[in-house]
Amino acid sequence: MSVSRGGGKRLIIAIDGPSGAGKSTITKLLADRLGYIHIDTGAMFRTVALAARRAGVSPDDQPALARLCNECTISFARTNGCCQVLLNGEDVSSAIRTPEISLLTSTISARKVVRDFLLELQRQMGSAGGVVLEGRDIGTVVFPDADVKFFLSASAEERGRRRYLELRARGEKISLDETIAAVVQRDRQDEEREHAPLRRAVDAIEIDSSGLSIEEVLERMTAVIEARLKGQGAGTSVRQPVGSF
Repeated sequence: MSVSRGGGKRLIIAIDGPSGAGKSTITKLLADRLGYIHIDTGAMFRTVALAARRAGVSPDDQPALARLCNECTISFARTNGCCQVLLNGEDVSSAIRTPEISLLTSTISARKVVRDFLLELQRQMGSAGGVVLEGRDIGTVVFPDADVKFFLSASAEERGRRRYLELRARGEKISLDETIAAVVQRDRQDEEREHAPLRRAVDAIEIDSSGLSIEEVLERMTAVIEARLKGQGAGTSVRQPVGSF
């Protein structure tokens, strides 16, 4: 399905969901299809976690975290069709994707000073519309009035398998069981954190990607967006059986 890139309102589209559900891939492709800007909020939290790790700042040291945030410049850039995450001008796209940084990110992202810092930055980036944002609280906290909200999910086993294949392709030495366990632990941390815990917005459309190809997920999303642009409303949850993605 082709969504018009012409004139008219440019939407704010929120895609939330747990780690490993395919949000980054889907969000990037959807933004490309719409001609929108892709804002990877999860990468922003990962970047703060990396900065804290490098600086030796404890997640429990709120004043130090606040100073660290004020010293960080986080931005996105596209080079040869690839989206890069920049920390003070340095490409950290690969450095923020390790299992160690993933777990630290869950702890860092629960800290109010970090959430407040990135919340303002995310709202500045997306306020004009024409954006697709991904994260865990985009539709509930960052843009509760987003034009279209999706909640992309998959089983912990499926998400662990995907992350395992991704890490192995990068040369990481880790077992499938370890990867699945890390996904389950990350879910627990995200769901139980005090500030902006992971949950589906009541008006978000849920898509279980376990049994869908990337193209099938995109087709379902673009159908909803096309309907919204035509003023037809958004429908209800979309659930599919377990499979591969």
